[in-house]
Amino acid sequence: MSKGKIEESKIVKSSFPKFETYSVEEILAAGGTTAFANKLGKYPENLAERLKQFPEEAFLTEDEFARALETLNSSK
Repeated sequence: MSKGKIEESKIVKSSFPKFETYSVEEILAAGGTTAFANKLGKYPENLAERLKQFPEEAFLTEDEFARALETLNSSK
């Protein structure tokens, strides 16, 4: 490896994949949450089965959930 000048790459790669965001109006215009999900190729029928694949620690406890809701409500 050369100890010469280090060149920076001109290509910037994000550490996070790009997530599309949609407004409430876009979701409602699509026909509601279920219709919107279907148009994106996400099917609610598969959700319950996919959730069962997560480890137990991936979910909030009831206490954590209550505290999260309090935080969200107080920041409105």
